[in-house]
Amino acid sequence: VDVQIGRVLAELEKSGQDEKTIVVLWSDHGYQLGEQGIWGKATNYEMSLRSTLIVAAPGIAAGRTDGLVELLDLYPTLCELSSLPAPSGLGGTSFAPLLHAPEGAGKQAVYSQASPQQATGYSVRTDGYRYTQWQRDGVTVARELYNLHDDRQETKNLVATADDKLLRELQSLLLEGHPQLKTRDNK
Repeated sequence: VDVQIGRVLAELEKSGQDEKTIVVLWSDHGYQLGEQGIWGKATNYEMSLRSTLIVAAPGIAAGRTDGLVELLDLYPTLCELSSLPAPSGLGGTSFAPLLHAPEGAGKQAVYSQASPQQATGYSVRTDGYRYTQWQRDGVTVARELYNLHDDRQETKNLVATADDKLLRELQSLLLEGHPQLKTRDNK
């Protein structure tokens, strides 16, 4: 696939159309094949949530970033790259600055939500952690915390031994992205 994408971009450059064309390639999110005992897609684990995202645009050098972005950021990014005004009320934010400076941090946090069974998991992912709260009928029934630098497979839930300050920071970020979580048990 990489070779084919390279061929398309090379033809764009050869035709001179690369200076007025934005190419975006993204994929569906991942599929867990037994990791964490799950066979499916609707989870809050990294394996299920990551997807391919490639953007080629005029004035953007080839590069790679570890900055956090969400697919809902794609529309405002395309608006900015096209010098078009973004409509008000968009949920995402442009990641065009990250395309110009890939060493940047991207977003502070990205969010996901999954309801694989009778509870709903609300998750926040930062550069180093994923924190998830599982709720049923407005009550938190479980929590998960993974250190993504030390445990990329998300197999060691650290919530019971985690620093209280870290948990408060992550819960605060979680509430920013999932305001519906403001319930009696986490005010």
